[in-house]
Amino acid sequence: MSPIALPLAAPPDAGVGNDPWWVVGLKVLLVFVFLVVLTLFNIWWERRVVARMQHRIGPNVHGPFGLLQSLADGMKLMFKEDLMPKGVDKFVYVAAPVIVSIPAFLTFAVIPFGPTVKIPFTDTYTRLQITDLPVSVLYVMAIASIGIYGIVLGGWSSNSTYSLLGGLRSSAQMISYEVAMGLALVTVFLFAGSMSTSEIVAAQGSHQTLNLFGAEIPIPGWYAVLLFPSFVIYVISMIGETNRAPFDLPEAEGELVAGFLTEYSSMKYAMFFLAEYINMATVSALATTLFLGGWRAPWPISIWDGANSGYWPVLWFVGKMMCFIFFYIWLRGTLPRLRYDQFMKLGWKILIPVSLGWILLVATVRAVGREVEVQRNYLLVAAGVVALIAVISMFLPQKKTEEPGPVAADEFDAFAGGFPVPPPLVDSASRVESDIRSKEGSRG
Repeated sequence: MSPIALPLAAPPDAGVGNDPWWVVGLKVLLVFVFLVVLTLFNIWWERRVVARMQHRIGPNVHGPFGLLQSLADGMKLMFKEDLMPKGVDKFVYVAAPVIVSIPAFLTFAVIPFGPTVKIPFTDTYTRLQITDLPVSVLYVMAIASIGIYGIVLGGWSSNSTYSLLGGLRSSAQMISYEVAMGLALVTVFLFAGSMSTSEIVAAQGSHQTLNLFGAEIPIPGWYAVLLFPSFVIYVISMIGETNRAPFDLPEAEGELVAGFLTEYSSMKYAMFFLAEYINMATVSALATTLFLGGWRAPWPISIWDGANSGYWPVLWFVGKMMCFIFFYIWLRGTLPRLRYDQFMKLGWKILIPVSLGWILLVATVRAVGREVEVQRNYLLVAAGVVALIAVISMFLPQKKTEEPGPVAADEFDAFAGGFPVPPPLVDSASRVESDIRSKEGSRG
């Protein structure tokens, strides 16, 4: 008799939180090294990409292709003189870079890099994730919010007007864009039925089909496709949350010298710099997890049976994350910095109202889909069209109203208050116009 072929058994999964102490320590060490090396690479990559966009050479001396330029800059900052301005609050001034950098590392504790794998040279199986929580996404947003306090405190403690203004801008930016970011994630929670990062990744594993006029169109189960307005709102909000161009108003070197960083140097400055790039990686990893299927392979690679097993998913995850970081770099080399009023208007008058309306539409679709036998895909398409029309209508130019003509004012008395003051701008403008008209009349 021929032997019966048995299906391959799935690797044993002890779940998160049940790993031996040395496995947890190994994961923490690997994540720390990964983030530090990724920061050095991203700095080099940003310089090379922006240099190519601006027809420059970029770093090409230290190491092959200039890969060691970021390491050289880090060593330079490490041995640079650490200056402390006079009159600063010393404790807060020193603690601010620490408050910024530590939460940047902690946020990766709940990011899943892959499925359950076997550790090489051992018989131990573990998930490629340090830990998981029922509210993992809320944990990431809470820890990321703590890092903003370091920027605010650093600007306040520096005893500098420019630094203080940069810190105040950062606090307003945090409030404005964290609200929009949180609202963008509500629809993801509604569809996945969980706030756990690993369960959200699992919920995007199945493919969806869209029935249009009798034709079955396969679409990926990524929430970036099913919940496209939420994806767009999150991407805009994550750029504002990380203080990157064109939303880098807390640093604004053209207005505030360097903003909250003006009075920092040496390793304190390097810690702010490190936190900025790790925060870029954090929000990119969260976007990959919540909207692009996490560590699961994209189509058509997903056709391969072994694409979502072993250590291959780490490659797909890092590739998706690097696409977001490239988007960061592309925006920096393309768009100018927004004015502060434009920045606040975008957050409060466009992103937040659209997020609230989209949540209402998605919740209605979910409720109607349970009560009435209507395909949910039709309702989602209709809701997406309504949301798209609403967004387009916000960018349409408003009808200009006719400005009233100049009103005759009383004779201006410069000494009415006891000391001379310049005349109002309206009067001076009218005098200039009258002078021009009189000259034109004399010429005629």
